[in-house]
Amino acid sequence: MRKGNGSTFSEFILLGLPIRPEEQGQFYALFLAMYLTTVLGNLLIILLIRLDFRLHTPMYFFLSHLAFTDISFSSVTAPKMLMNMLTQSRSISYAGCISQVYFFLFFADLDSFLLTSMAYDRYVAICHPLHYTTIMSQSICFLLVTGSWVLSFAGALVHTLLLARLSFFIDNTLHHFFCDLSALIKLSSSDTTVNELVILIVGSLVITLPFVCILVSYGRIGATILKTPSLKGICKALSTCGSHLSVVSLYYGAIIGLYFVPSSNNTNDKDVIVAVMYTLVTPMLNPFIYSLRNRDMKGALKSILRRGTFSV
Repeated sequence: MRKGNGSTFSEFILLGLPIRPEEQGQFYALFLAMYLTTVLGNLLIILLIRLDFRLHTPMYFFLSHLAFTDISFSSVTAPKMLMNMLTQSRSISYAGCISQVYFFLFFADLDSFLLTSMAYDRYVAICHPLHYTTIMSQSICFLLVTGSWVLSFAGALVHTLLLARLSFFIDNTLHHFFCDLSALIKLSSSDTTVNELVILIVGSLVITLPFVCILVSYGRIGATILKTPSLKGICKALSTCGSHLSVVSLYYGAIIGLYFVPSSNNTNDKDVIVAVMYTLVTPMLNPFIYSLRNRDMKGALKSILRRGTFSV
């Protein structure tokens, strides 16, 4: 183990996933396939939205940013994890670890804000359909996305700057496959009171508050549907909101499973397994959810394939 400046380690050791050595090859192939599916699936969504003018609407504008965020979010952790599994190396430099924390938090926060913007878009579409084009104007959509990026940048930066001031000179072994903020704070030799307080405050702003806003949006949507209950109205609402609700359930379900559900198993193993869910599984499933449950996306894909066939 090397130390930098006599006070902190210049690298960390990632213990990785709780799997046996003889299973490394199988899991490597599985996670590589999942990562490639995530990248290609979300790139397909971005391509379809860009090429089909019928998808140039606020909902798909937000979806294209969500797809880009999912690609970036998985790319923060998956390549390093796959490289470590392939080379049997477990080390990551101090600078690499801090950078990984920053980008992980940035894209996780951005995911949360974009899902909230999409919930607001669905609320306006169903509860105020006559004023939809006025309320969800191009400038409002741009403002919502820009605000999401700025808030995510600020939140991640605060955590990263506070993390950078901590010292690590007792242990440099992380029971994880990437540099997780909470795991690093537990490992630190410094006083982490400020870090934990900021995690509580910022976490409430970027996770809890958006989740409450999403619940309120869908509560209002449900109340609007119940005012004039009809099979056609319910089907339209499910068609409009089904994909987004599925993604929200996956995203926040993983967070609730990690932080609010007690586990009788090893805590570190549970954290790692749930982290795989929201860093690899959820971003991979999002393209399938939006393509299989959304008629517009399926129509756009068929149209592009038809054009490609005719051109050939």
